[in-house]
Amino acid sequence: MNKTFNSSMTQTGSGPVRGQDEIQPSQDLVEYLKEYARAKPDVAALWCFGIGFVIGWKLKPW
Repeated sequence: MNKTFNSSMTQTGSGPVRGQDEIQPSQDLVEYLKEYARAKPDVAALWCFGIGFVIGWKLKPW
């Protein structure tokens, strides 16, 4: 049964594709953020400052 299922998936092409078309959300997110930072560096810098400020405020190192 498993052999038939696999052979039908390869013949029709409806099965999961491995390799270049594999979904990688973390790498996609990093690439998107890099592109956004190149397009709008001022907004990206403000976001980094704001996130750092909130984290620093919550940690209160002093």
